[in-house]
Amino acid sequence: MEHSPRLAVFVLAVAALFAGACAAPFDPGEEDAGDAASQAVRSDNALTSNALTSNALTSNALTSNALTSNALTAGALARNPLTAAALRDPAARSVLKYIAGCALPAGERILLEIDGVEVAFVGELGLAPRWGEKGGACDAECRSWVSGCVLARLNYLGEKVSISLRGDHEGLRANKAERRAYPRQEATYYGDIFAEEPLYYACLAPGASSIPRVCGPSLDGCVLDVVGPCGAACEKQRDDGSFPGCRAMVRGRSGELRPDEPPYPGSLSVFLEER
Repeated sequence: MEHSPRLAVFVLAVAALFAGACAAPFDPGEEDAGDAASQAVRSDNALTSNALTSNALTSNALTSNALTSNALTAGALARNPLTAAALRDPAARSVLKYIAGCALPAGERILLEIDGVEVAFVGELGLAPRWGEKGGACDAECRSWVSGCVLARLNYLGEKVSISLRGDHEGLRANKAERRAYPRQEATYYGDIFAEEPLYYACLAPGASSIPRVCGPSLDGCVLDVVGPCGAACEKQRDDGSFPGCRAMVRGRSGELRPDEPPYPGSLSVFLEER
C-alpha cells in the first residue's frame, strides 16, 4: 500500500448527549421492509459546522475537485499533492471520515499512514461504492448522495447521537424494527459540499419549525439554508417517511417561493428516537 506524507494525528473527543427535534412522529404502519439490515447510524454523528465549512479538503475548490476527480482510495489520496497536503488539517480528516463512511460500503476502509501511525477511514453505508474502486471518481449523482449524507451527520454541539438515515437508495433501507425505534421525523438534507461554492440545504419535516440537533436553538445563523417544509421543496413522501428529489427554493417575479431545478437525487431524511 502506498502511504501519504507524514501527517499530525488528531483525535476528536465528543460527548454522548442528545438534542431532539420538534416534529410529529412518523407512523411506520404495517409495511414489512423485509430482512434488510438496519441502516440506523448509531455513533459518530458529531461533525461540527466549523469543520465542514473551514476544512482544507472540501472548502477549497481546487482540492475538492482533486478529491472527486480521483478514486477514493489510499493510493489516490496519497499521490495527489493537493489532497495529501489538505489532510494535514484535522478538520479535513474529520470530514473525510464522514465522506468515507457515507460513500464506501461496510467492510471497506482507507488506510493512511499519519505520522507513522496507520489511521483508518471506515466505510459504512455504501452510497457511492464505485468511487472507492480503482480508477473511480465521484460524478454528480455520487456528489449528491455523499453530500446529503454528510450534511445529515452535522451536529450543532459536536455530540454523538443516534439517527436513522432514509432515502431512495439501496443502502438506506429501514426495516420495520428500525422505523418503530426511530419514529420522529427531523429534516431532509441535500446539496453539494464539493461545489466551487458549496451548497448546504435542509427542509423541515411536517409539523417541525426547528432543527436543534443541527442548527441549535434557532434557524437564524444555521450553517444550512433551511428552505421551508419538505412538502413544498421535495417530491411525494415515500412509504418509509423520507422525502426524495428535494430542491432549493427561489423567489418568483411575483414574490412567491417555488422549487428550483434540478432536484437533488441524494436527498436524505433523518429520523430520531422517541424522546
